[in-house]
Amino acid sequence: MNYDVLVIGGGHAGAEAAWAAGHLGARTALLTFSAEAIGRMSCNPAIGGIGKGQMVREIDALGGLMGRVADETGIQFRMLNRRKGPAMWAPRCQSDRHLYARAVQRHLRACPNLTILEAGVDGILVRDGGDGPRVRGVRLHTGEEIGSATVIVTSGTFLGALMHTGEARTAGGRVGEQAATGLSRGLAALGLRLERLKTGTPPRLARDTIDFSRLEEQLGDDDPVPFSFLTTRITTPQVSCWITGTSEAIHERIRANLHRAPMYSGQIDSTGPRYCPSIEDKVVRFADKRQHQVFLEPEGLDSERIYCNGISTSLPEDVQREIVAGIPGLERAKILQMGYAVEYDYVPPEQIHASLMTKRVAGLFLAGQINGTSGYEEAAGQGLLAGVNAARYVDSREAVILGRDEAYVGVMVDDLVTRGLIEPYRMFTSRAEHRLHLRYDNADQRLTPLGREIGLVDDDRWQRFEARRTALDELERLLRARRLEGRTAADWLKRQDEDGARLVEVFPELAPYWRQRDVWGSALVDLRYAGYIERQRKAIEDFRVLEQQRIPSDWRYEQISHLRREALERWNTVRPLSVGQAARVSGIRPTDVTMLVVALRREQGSQGAREPGS
Repeated sequence: MNYDVLVIGGGHAGAEAAWAAGHLGARTALLTFSAEAIGRMSCNPAIGGIGKGQMVREIDALGGLMGRVADETGIQFRMLNRRKGPAMWAPRCQSDRHLYARAVQRHLRACPNLTILEAGVDGILVRDGGDGPRVRGVRLHTGEEIGSATVIVTSGTFLGALMHTGEARTAGGRVGEQAATGLSRGLAALGLRLERLKTGTPPRLARDTIDFSRLEEQLGDDDPVPFSFLTTRITTPQVSCWITGTSEAIHERIRANLHRAPMYSGQIDSTGPRYCPSIEDKVVRFADKRQHQVFLEPEGLDSERIYCNGISTSLPEDVQREIVAGIPGLERAKILQMGYAVEYDYVPPEQIHASLMTKRVAGLFLAGQINGTSGYEEAAGQGLLAGVNAARYVDSREAVILGRDEAYVGVMVDDLVTRGLIEPYRMFTSRAEHRLHLRYDNADQRLTPLGREIGLVDDDRWQRFEARRTALDELERLLRARRLEGRTAADWLKRQDEDGARLVEVFPELAPYWRQRDVWGSALVDLRYAGYIERQRKAIEDFRVLEQQRIPSDWRYEQISHLRREALERWNTVRPLSVGQAARVSGIRPTDVTMLVVALRREQGSQGAREPGS
């Protein structure tokens, strides 16, 4: 068996990688322990959120899979951040866990050029490429070898994984599923440096043992906004979520048992996600808080399981039972699955290029939690890029690299390869300096033309994109041309108390665009934030000047006189592609960048002086 692209792992990164590579014509195989586990939601069955929802829209705009599946299987949609301006809104949905996995599997089975194989991988096979090692395939648990020009590792939390509940430890990356231990050894044998991270999950409860009369109901939006630009409306039945909270008595019980918590007993010494802490972390770090909210979220329309968002924990089972029983509405709740922590290997991402290919082995790509990220959306964004770039590598084509000014996915990848990390990476809007430009509503305008150029955007999507773009242009023309009481309709819409309903009554020709809520919403944001957007456009132009100052791949930083040792070491590790990227490397000072620019200009000047006589 020989392939162009081998994808190891069937999680969210692996699904997007296989989808992209297959649709780009590469002979692709997805290797997974179990085909039934492809697309499985290991933790919270939810997609999107602040920063994350924008990424899902970007994945969809490029021609990816996640947005479509979220729309097909979402059972509660909510637009977050509505109290802020529309430029900061972020879509989120609660998904039916079982429907989601089945939908991913259905789409992948229909994906062209894709074969799904049930197998475990022990190692990556390489050959001497003349300028260093190159991928030639993988070795399975059985000893069998499969040939391939590229390999994408999307191992999630399974790489050397160990699960913890109190003092109990079990090998595995998810309840009932084995760990990928041989693959960890295989990656280390290639010279890649591996380290450990930790994540966790809360208990799941039986729905019919919860007293919902004591809980606060959380409704979804009456008119759900889809993730995919291909979705016209949401048809899946919608459900409620519920809110309750912990108490000081529960906090005291947790404090009394910290010596039995793996994170505090020394049983786990790896770093967990600071922005998604366990309940024991919350009690210690926020000792003055008398309550922490708990969100009860159904795992599916027909599922008896309720996900307890807010009390992720690895405390012993007896303590978990006490915590749950002390929460209002959960006094009689039955725990179907205990919370647990997972410790796993990852590859510190300074060892990969912005294409997601490793620097040490050509043709070996890494995507998802193996690069230190947390979250389905972060994994899917990386998986899509890895699949695209692996397929392009096979065809000897230039890699696709998204800029920080183009997409949240670009911000994430640049953060990983340039700045590294000390904890699991999670996307937030605050990470993006151009976030007013990187909105959920304009993801198609930013990225669909690129998706078309790459080859992932088919004719149907492209025709819809062009129709939407034409409608937006025509609407903005009409709004600037129509006048009411001495002001243009565009000027009226800049007012925060004007949504446009009155204008549609006065100018009936606006009605077709009013009914296209995504078109109307985008025009509204463009008008209300025009001044800010223009300033950000100028900032992006300045940013691109630095990005266009390229650094030769073989540049020797040692030749820069009096360069600080820390700058020398960091730049030699990261190997930035541009002055802009060099400036973002952690530990770098403005004086270091100035010295670099001077040295580059001196080198370019000397080359220019030699050219006439050459």
